[in-house]
Amino acid sequence: MTVSATGFTLCHVDASRDDAVTSIREVARRAGVSPATVSRAFSEPGLVRQETLQRVLAVAEELRYRPSRAARSLTTGKTGNIGVVVPDLGNPFFPAILKGAQARAREADHSVFLADSEENPRLEMELVRAMARQVDGVLICSSRLSEVELQKLLRDTTLVLLNRRVAGASAVQMDSAGGIRQAIEHLAALGHKRVAFIGGPAHSWSNRERRRGLRSSARAQGVEVIEFGPFAPHFEAGQQAADLVVAASVTAVIAFNDLMALGVLSRLADRGIGVPEQISVVGFDDIPMASMATPHLTTVAVPLEQAGRVAIELLLERLAHPGSGTHEQGLASQLIVRASTAPPFSDVRAGSRTVRVGAPQATSVAES
Repeated sequence: MTVSATGFTLCHVDASRDDAVTSIREVARRAGVSPATVSRAFSEPGLVRQETLQRVLAVAEELRYRPSRAARSLTTGKTGNIGVVVPDLGNPFFPAILKGAQARAREADHSVFLADSEENPRLEMELVRAMARQVDGVLICSSRLSEVELQKLLRDTTLVLLNRRVAGASAVQMDSAGGIRQAIEHLAALGHKRVAFIGGPAHSWSNRERRRGLRSSARAQGVEVIEFGPFAPHFEAGQQAADLVVAASVTAVIAFNDLMALGVLSRLADRGIGVPEQISVVGFDDIPMASMATPHLTTVAVPLEQAGRVAIELLLERLAHPGSGTHEQGLASQLIVRASTAPPFSDVRAGSRTVRVGAPQATSVAES
């Protein structure tokens, strides 16, 4: 792993390759062609006769020859680099996505530059613009930028978005609304009638989608939902929100993500409140720690590695065929039931409505 001068992390370094072992002239001599033909075989194979192309590639494979990235850049105008921006590398949600993204990029012989925007929209904008000078395209995960700002970035580079949607950019979306519906249906089936939701960042597309699914499913299931937030998507925020949840006299709580849910579990344990005996807890994302917590956390699983792979595939498609238009792909979510949910200790009767409570001051607004 290497860090570039601009502060981006170069995630893909394939030490098994040694371009200096064989020169282009050696490949040309063994294949009986000119060095220019070898260059075209790698940069523009469609211009080389099929028989000649196969011979050149066979010799190159035998000699373990790979053209230098700098040489290909001069020939094709492409860097062979892809940028990836995430809002928080400390969140276990994103390394799994990066693993899938890097694996797909490696298969396409591309390197990945990584940057952490620290949940800061201004820094995110600066990072993408700086990356645009070094990469062929950028994948932005869970962007905190406005639609207007993303449209401006589309003028600078090719963008693919993960968990966001904006005109002009291909996108991958995980089913946040559907995941929350599954969580509400699960809690309703257990008998819960009054449930809290701890919301995530105010400018998060995923948070908006989860609230949308929350409200529609609560109405359908006859569940009263008390909303708290917005909160930063961190463990400490879950600890802070737990006290508000307890004061709201709910029998279950759904957190924006697993980190916040783990914070809730921690604070409830500190206060001697049993989970799930006194309150059930549900997370979202199914990060590795979810199954290691005590009790094991019921959560909504999303295909993180697959999302990273699909996002890079969409970016590679856009780079190869700029005029082909944008594409969107949705990925399903699935509720994973573990030990942190159970029937409520008492039957709390309530109407089908959603109440939103701002944090840290509790102000209620009834919503239909």
